[in-house]
Amino acid sequence: MAKDWPISEVARMSGVTARTLRHYDEIGLLPPAGIGSNGRRYYEEHQLLLLQQILVLRALDVGLPEIGRVLADRVDTVEALRGHHRRLLAERDRLDTLAATVSRTIAELEQSRKDGTAMTAINRPENLFAGVQPSLYEENLRDFPGLAEETGRRAAAMTPVEVEAGQRERTALMIRLAEHMAAGTPADAGPVQTEIEGQYRALTELHPVSADEFRSIGRSCVDNEQWRAVYEAVAPGLAEYQRAAIDAYAATRPA
Repeated sequence: MAKDWPISEVARMSGVTARTLRHYDEIGLLPPAGIGSNGRRYYEEHQLLLLQQILVLRALDVGLPEIGRVLADRVDTVEALRGHHRRLLAERDRLDTLAATVSRTIAELEQSRKDGTAMTAINRPENLFAGVQPSLYEENLRDFPGLAEETGRRAAAMTPVEVEAGQRERTALMIRLAEHMAAGTPADAGPVQTEIEGQYRALTELHPVSADEFRSIGRSCVDNEQWRAVYEAVAPGLAEYQRAAIDAYAATRPA
């Protein structure tokens, strides 16, 4: 005889609120096994397995519409879990690489400060972005669909050599900005604005970008946690410095 659990018990076991479980039911993602005479939802083992899949995919930043399509494919549960497991292992490996990258950068920066040397003491700046996938750059542009789409299209067509070249250039730019910041150069000073103009022109080659949109992109360097972490790994305060420099540049452009 199948065992069932009331929604309150499922919420307790899974850490998902009863309100969220009811929402999953309302959108057809996770209907309960049944509804009792008291109006409470009840779940059986099958629903618990589906909930596990949903939570795993949510942890991988998969949206609810896409999760619905995955579940609708009715893939064998064991095979589906194998696929989720592979994705989790790949994400773990990527995060391990990224953590090692940031750790290495911290060590090199601490050593450069102890020695009184410039930021260029980072021995292999091309390694700064190890573990940062090109798709993450699209995430920084999520509020600008046209620009994000074109960026994604070009990234998909890039060879490993081109990806590495892009990583080197982005790293070099961040280090140059960090050196200006360390030297006390104002964000609206000529040398800094020259760097920012290069960024703006690179974006407009992909898709038209207004001054207001460019200003919003600058804000996302601070507001987007992944991107802020990358800037802060180079030098504390660099995300805000980049934003201030973009604000200054955008103020000189037509809205």
